Amino acid sequence: MIILEKVPLSVAIITQNEENNLRDCLQSIAFARQIVVVDSGSLDATLPIAAEFGCEIYKEAWSGFGPQKQLAIDKCREPWILVLDADERIPRETAAAIKRIATSDGIPEAGFSFPRKNYFQGRWIRHAGWWPDRITRLFRKGAGRMTAASVHEAVEVAGTICALNVPLEHFTESNLSKVLQKIDRYSTLGAEEAFREGRRSSVSAALLRAFFTFLQDYVLRGGALDGMPGLTLAVTDAVNKFFKYAKLSELSRTNRGGR
Repeated sequence: MIILEKVPLSVAIITQNEENNLRDCLQSIAFARQIVVVDSGSLDATLPIAAEFGCEIYKEAWSGFGPQKQLAIDKCREPWILVLDADERIPRETAAAIKRIATSDGIPEAGFSFPRKNYFQGRWIRHAGWWPDRITRLFRKGAGRMTAASVHEAVEVAGTICALNVPLEHFTESNLSKVLQKIDRYSTLGAEEAFREGRRSSVSAALLRAFFTFLQDYVLRGGALDGMPGLTLAVTDAVNKFFKYAKLSELSRTNRGGR
C-alpha cells in the first residue's frame, strides 16, 4: 500500500453537481493535507465522491462565486491555501512546485500565479486571450481573499506575487447545451452586477458589443487559429456578451417601470 505524504496545504473548492469533474480534480491534489468542499445543493454524486477522498464537506446556500469561494477559504487551516475549481487539474510538474513552496521555510512571497491551459472540445485553446490566462490561486493563509464579485471573481493578495511557469489545467464545459445554460446564468449575474454598479445599456448597444467581441476574439486575437473550437468559443463569447447587456437593458426598463 502506497502512503502519500501530505504537505501543509489547504485546497478550497466550491461545487454544485460536479460529479463529472470532481474525481479527476481531487486525484490531482491528493497531496494536500486539507481539502475543503463547500457545496450548494448538489443532487448528483458530487458529495459521495468528495467523501471518498476525505474532503471536509460543508453545505451552504449559494451566495455568488466570490462570496462562496471565500466561505471555503475561511474554513482552511493550513499555512498555504490553493483555490481550485472542480473542472481544474494540477499537473505533475505543478504539483511538485506547489509541494516545494508549501514545505519550504522563509519564502518571501505572499502568493503565486499560474498560467492556465484551457481545453475546449478536446483542444488546448492557445489564442483569443485563452493562453496564458494567468491567474493567482496559491497564497499564504491570511494574505489572500476573494473579491466579492458574483461572477468573474479573483484572488486578491496583500504582498508580493511570484509568477510561476508551471500551469493549471482547465477543462471547460464542452457540451453546447450546458454551455448555453452557463451563458444564461453568467449573463444574468453579470447584468445584475453591472446594474448595481449603475451601468445601463440598450439592445442595440448589446448587439454592437456582441459584434465587436466576436471580431476581437476570432480575428484580432487569433481565435481562427484554434479551428472549429475557436470559432465556437468566439460565437459563445459574443452571445454571452449580447445577453449580458440585453438583460442589463431589461433591468433598466423594469426598474423605471417600478418607480
